[in-house]
Amino acid sequence: MSDLIEVRNLGKTYRKATGLFNHKEVIALARVSFTLQAGETLAVVGETGSGKSTLAKLLVGIEQPDQGEIWYAGSQINCSEYRKTNQFIRYIFQDPARSLNPNQKIAEILHAVLRYSTVLSFDQREQKISQTLRLLGLLNEHANYYPHMFSGGQLQRVALARALILDPKVLILDEALTALDPSLRAQIVNLLLELQQNTGIAYLLITNQLRLVRHFADHTMVLHRGECLDYGPTAKIFANPVHEFSRKLINSVQY
Repeated sequence: MSDLIEVRNLGKTYRKATGLFNHKEVIALARVSFTLQAGETLAVVGETGSGKSTLAKLLVGIEQPDQGEIWYAGSQINCSEYRKTNQFIRYIFQDPARSLNPNQKIAEILHAVLRYSTVLSFDQREQKISQTLRLLGLLNEHANYYPHMFSGGQLQRVALARALILDPKVLILDEALTALDPSLRAQIVNLLLELQQNTGIAYLLITNQLRLVRHFADHTMVLHRGECLDYGPTAKIFANPVHEFSRKLINSVQY
């Protein structure tokens, strides 16, 4: 099976001011490599500041790498192609309320996504919006709601709708399930697993919820200070992590 995404030696360094004229370099990501195949979930775990969100932002073009390569479906992605790949690689942020315009109805938000990335007519967009809302367990009438009118679980479904309405091949979940209570998280996870089974979508799951990782992810990568310490099948990482930091991280959670 060919790789949907291949990342080769990806690196990112920031310059941080330490005084009026002085700066120091902070390595956010250091020569990280991995692959992601269709229908697969890769979990990226690590402490705050380990480089998890930096990795996600590099994959969707919010940030540009200093070194390394990102390949999608056999072609290398360059800066000019991020708009094109935005349809196939979608990003869900940790807080859906902050990522949605509070002054726009959900229909307006979803129409804008479709206008930007497709050539669908208004009627075709209306049909696509209705199909996507139903797919995620929402009603047609929800299209006329504002974000503040939804519960937390519904709002996460709206965020999923905005990402999935373009039928992406890869969905990046950047701590997108962390704020949900356990029952709502279980509902969203079951929905994501069903979507994956039906469509073959791949997930890059950024989280510190190791119980979720063990249940949800096919492969796991452990980041620490921008470096990849462990990477492989989730069952193998949890049973026999190579690096001491990975062992401490896994052993800190009682199952």
